[in-house]
Amino acid sequence: MLYSIIAIGDELLAGRVVDTNSGAIARLLEPHGLELREVQVIADTPTALQEAMMRALQQVDLVITTGGLGPTRDDSTKQTLCGIFGGELREDAAVLANVERIMLARGLRLNALTRTQAQVPTSARVINNEVGTAPILWFDLPQGKVVVSLPGVPFETEQMMQRCVAAEIAARFPSPDSLQRLTLMTCGMSESDLAELLAPWETSLPPHLHLAYLPQPGVLRLRLDGRHPDAAFLEGEMQHYYKELIDIIPEWHIMATADSTPAEELLRRCRRDGLTIATAESCTGGTVASRLTSIAGASANFRGGVVAYSNDVKINLLGVKSAAIEAHGAVSEAVVRQMAEGVRRLTGADLGVGISGIAGPGGAVEGKPVGTVWIAAASPAATRATCYHFPGSRDRVIDRAATMALLELLTFVPR
Repeated sequence: MLYSIIAIGDELLAGRVVDTNSGAIARLLEPHGLELREVQVIADTPTALQEAMMRALQQVDLVITTGGLGPTRDDSTKQTLCGIFGGELREDAAVLANVERIMLARGLRLNALTRTQAQVPTSARVINNEVGTAPILWFDLPQGKVVVSLPGVPFETEQMMQRCVAAEIAARFPSPDSLQRLTLMTCGMSESDLAELLAPWETSLPPHLHLAYLPQPGVLRLRLDGRHPDAAFLEGEMQHYYKELIDIIPEWHIMATADSTPAEELLRRCRRDGLTIATAESCTGGTVASRLTSIAGASANFRGGVVAYSNDVKINLLGVKSAAIEAHGAVSEAVVRQMAEGVRRLTGADLGVGISGIAGPGGAVEGKPVGTVWIAAASPAATRATCYHFPGSRDRVIDRAATMALLELLTFVPR
């Protein structure tokens, strides 16, 4: 079933805010068999919304709007939807109680402007927003069409889609087919090399199966999607072809047989084997530690990290030899080896990683252009160091370096 999204906001059109809501909605509805036909990004004006709504309803049975539900005068979505679908704005006691609860939890005063959030169209069914003050509006229209109006705050949209809205939409527009998905995470092979390797296997796939390539910096997600009326038949097909896929790809290029990040996979393996981790970071500024500690339960395996941005910290805290820095520079194999070993020694961790590089835009020296990053991973048995050259902006270099550091650590913990 096809649906459309209308993203409302002058700030979206001006480029000051990026529309992340459409992507979140699409990700949460796709597993239910709903396919996004179109996204319209429009100004927060009655005319723009009227035109976009009429266009969308001519093409699909489900339209989802995001934005324009705030308490300020420039948010006109509720009033405009009343004009399109009838009814009038009235204060809803249940919505008001929810708004009061949210404001109290945030330590904020409920003023007259915020109270207007409780005014909702009489032509809509209200779903209380558990994480914000703007209620979700559900309009049932003739010919079985539906319009759902969501808040513009990304956190609120994603949370409420996950908690109840996606399930309600799926129940209203059920898929006639069973939908199944299996994921394989790979690393160390380019998308084109992997596609070339898998070409004969892909050609053999039956029409009810499809392989998607979803690249990210440093890793490549392979997603096998299946769609068929017979769930048992589809499950057998999925397992058969997924096993073939695993058998084709060299084992050292398979990071995980589930949808996970390098940080999640590293912590999973370390939990299984009872291993601990520590990080010593220079150019990445704590990014690796941040990725690990953003995962619930990381404290069981992550001992700690040092952001050794200056040479003094590298020397005095991590035990890097000043002679190594003088002879080879801070961005060198000798230094990152000593950083990885030093942070293991300092924290008592089983595994350590050391990272030092030139993230840019300045800082390049002869033989070490911007993007040069040395990464060392250390275990009780060995220390290995690799030099990388990452292209792109400062943020991209840091992002890629952090990912590769986690992948280097993974080489010490068998899958």
